[in-house]
Amino acid sequence: MMQVSKTSVVVKTILSLLFALIWVFPVVWLVLSSFKPGSELFTFPLTLFPKDFSWDGYVSTFERYNVFRATYNTAFITFFATVITLIMSCMCGFALAKYHYKWLSVFFMCMLATTMLPTEVIMSPSFTVILNLGLYNSLWGAIIPTVGTMTGVFLMRQFFISIPDELLEAARIDGANEGRSFVQIMVPLCRSQIAILAIFSFRWRWNDYVWPLLALTNPDKYTLQLQLRTLSGAEAVDWSALLSFSVLTMIPVLIIFIIFNRQIMSSEVSSGVKG
Repeated sequence: MMQVSKTSVVVKTILSLLFALIWVFPVVWLVLSSFKPGSELFTFPLTLFPKDFSWDGYVSTFERYNVFRATYNTAFITFFATVITLIMSCMCGFALAKYHYKWLSVFFMCMLATTMLPTEVIMSPSFTVILNLGLYNSLWGAIIPTVGTMTGVFLMRQFFISIPDELLEAARIDGANEGRSFVQIMVPLCRSQIAILAIFSFRWRWNDYVWPLLALTNPDKYTLQLQLRTLSGAEAVDWSALLSFSVLTMIPVLIIFIIFNRQIMSSEVSSGVKG
């Protein structure tokens, strides 16, 4: 029996490493290819490691394109969109989980039904709202349509449901109002969920292409993804710069994941009530 268990562990480990290798290999190939000169990218047979290590792709990227401005624009959109998403998701999830009104259940089902709609369906009305608010061709025009995510609301609601109502009742008896109970009791308990949602929201907004494309026309306000699109011309593609630029766009997401890694991987969440 022990031998079967060890064999099972070994097989699972090998399969896990195999799947991890399949996922990591294209990323490693991308990073290593960004250090190859353009003449080496399409030579046959293909090689994983560059024969002539070159920084020309990165030098060309910084010389020809406004990388720092695009990074600032992307960081601005990502930061404020993520913060607003976290605040809205926490507050909405708390209300849906802890306020017991019949109409709230119906409202929640209506909100959940919106996840079945393709993004293309709501683009036109959302764009009309942005246009009428005077936010077209502004960074806020790329932020506002993205902050209301049902994924975040659902995640926070499911967590708040698991927290005993006795915590809120005790806080109310002690004289705490709803705002204080939410900020001082509920929010600290869901740090892990907030970290997970922050990672998701950061990645969504950092890699967002559609809304910046619709809302921004001024090249000085382009995000990294829009700037990356300009590297692909109608007749020619600067592959060295394209690969280098792609690597640069991945670095911030990797840094954020490393920072929040402990919160994401942690499965121990205190409920605040002794058993």
